[in-house]
Amino acid sequence: MNFVIGVFDLFAYTIPGALYVAFFGYLGAKLHILTAASIGGVPTVMLVVVIVVLSFLLGYLAYPLGEALERIVPRRRDRNPVEVFLKRSPEAKDRAFLKENTHLLLSALQLHDKEVAVDVTRLRASGLMVRNCAPPLLAGAVAAIVEIFAGKHPFVAAGLAVLLLFAALALVSQSRKLSLWAGMKTLELCFWIPEIDEKLAAGDPASS
Repeated sequence: MNFVIGVFDLFAYTIPGALYVAFFGYLGAKLHILTAASIGGVPTVMLVVVIVVLSFLLGYLAYPLGEALERIVPRRRDRNPVEVFLKRSPEAKDRAFLKENTHLLLSALQLHDKEVAVDVTRLRASGLMVRNCAPPLLAGAVAAIVEIFAGKHPFVAAGLAVLLLFAALALVSQSRKLSLWAGMKTLELCFWIPEIDEKLAAGDPASS
């Protein structure tokens, strides 16, 4: 049996999951559950496989945390990809595809040309990656705050707490920007798909 991690899985789940693995590894070391002696006896290949699998599973299980954090963090401005697209390309205002969901349009784009759709998928995966990396960084900030009072280097811990908190909030903001770019890219590419408006109109029950 082959275990293959795709690009989307790598970005959306495995990389954020690796941060969770690092965080729990830190907790295990602080609680003396994980020691150099206990890890040193594990074969390197097996250790790498375990870390990769754990990263994927933790990233998958913790996916809702990224969604929740995105809803909690206030938006400075709510930008709709269709509105931004129409500002740049007002000649497309009467096109039927603008009324459809960008996820549906991405499916149409993938059917039309998978290679072209890769750019959109990459942007979406990157956006999910940076968003899902925010919760473990926030957890790290909480751990750093605890270290201010319980550790031996309170000033270093305070600096890390501020840095990790800022990084977590910045990642949420950047994920929204990447999501906007993915939506924009989808609309821009669909603009040039031949007969996309006719196909959407033919599939609309209201048009029949």
